[in-house]
Amino acid sequence: MPFKFEKLVVWQKSLELSDEVHTLTKKFPKDELYVLTSQVKRAADSVSLNIAEGSTGQSNAEFSRFLSIALRSNIEVVGCMHLAKRRQYVCDHEFEKIYKMCEEILVMINSLRNHLIKNN
Repeated sequence: MPFKFEKLVVWQKSLELSDEVHTLTKKFPKDELYVLTSQVKRAADSVSLNIAEGSTGQSNAEFSRFLSIALRSNIEVVGCMHLAKRRQYVCDHEFEKIYKMCEEILVMINSLRNHLIKNN
């Protein structure tokens, strides 16, 4: 793999999150297409995209900044999923699956950020 980010497990997990969110939102109501559906899909994609962008030979501080953005996008996915659950677009099982994925990514991003800060 020629790009550093492709080796990162957290990036690979974030791709899985994007795939799950994309599949799940296909069943959201059409009137949410340009609202919640778009928002949660963009947030999920933003996690992997910011990890990738931040890893490109910048300083540890710069990579850490992009990881912070990825972390906030990950949390945004959780917020969107709470709305989807309240609006009954997703069942408890679907919500929990995405929630657990986001929890795992949160821990991984924080660990990577802490490692970068320690080695700065």
